Amino acid sequence: MQRHRANQSHHYTVKQPTTLLPFLLEAMPNRGRNSVKSILERGQVSVDDHIETYYKYELHPGQTVSILPNKVARREGALIGLSILFEDDDLIVVNKEAGLLTIANKREKRRTAHYQLMNYVWKQHPRNRVFIVHRLDQDTSGVMMFAKNEQAKRKLHDSWQKFVKERAYLALVEGKVKKQSGTITSWLKETKTHRMYSSPTKDDGQFAKTHYKVLQTNDNFSLLEVHLDTGRKNQIRVHMHDLGHPVVGDKKYGAKTNAIRRLGLHAHTLSFIHPTTGELLTFKSPAPKVFWLQSK
Repeated sequence: MQRHRANQSHHYTVKQPTTLLPFLLEAMPNRGRNSVKSILERGQVSVDDHIETYYKYELHPGQTVSILPNKVARREGALIGLSILFEDDDLIVVNKEAGLLTIANKREKRRTAHYQLMNYVWKQHPRNRVFIVHRLDQDTSGVMMFAKNEQAKRKLHDSWQKFVKERAYLALVEGKVKKQSGTITSWLKETKTHRMYSSPTKDDGQFAKTHYKVLQTNDNFSLLEVHLDTGRKNQIRVHMHDLGHPVVGDKKYGAKTNAIRRLGLHAHTLSFIHPTTGELLTFKSPAPKVFWLQSK
């Protein structure tokens, strides 16, 4: 590895399986363990296309680890864990990283996509607001949309199926999926512990329909492109479990592995009609490199 200088950005290619902290300690031999952990906590380290702060994050050959100077990290990381793909007076479309909550929960109030975007629009004008129109699970990455006014929010909420023309995901699942494409339908219900499941009885729950296509596969993992006809809670995760190939890292729905230290689910494409202009807009976020590396 090249010698690290604190006032420059540095990029390193992972040569062999390891975890992030020992990799960084080798990259920065003049810094102690606590100093390197502080660099991680400040959001100065990225792996491929996302900021990574977890020191035990597993690295795989071919990935790129970048270290930013603190000043650059603060400037580029005004929004931590998400980047803006599109913005106008009505909407903000973002690319969210895995690990970032969409909205606050009991344990985390501030480090969420919604809170950060609220602060972002407040800086433009104190009366500006951001509204939730759909969500991604905390450990799901990819494209999502927010409204910037009540009118846009109401239109999207009231006629979501009318406005949204395509929602495509990439799912890294366990095992070799032999059928190259297929469709899964079921009626989804929720237990008292908030776990979704497919009811064996027709019309017993919310109807859900998922289409999938195999993009790449090996004996251990398969990478699927998944399209939703309906947008139910945990729909893909339940349907992949029903298929016998749970999403990687999804212990809640039967996964036995966590090879990538995150949920193997990525919102790849969001195509919708703009609620004000009527224009068809399409946004894409490429699959994390580790999805391809695991399934090749």
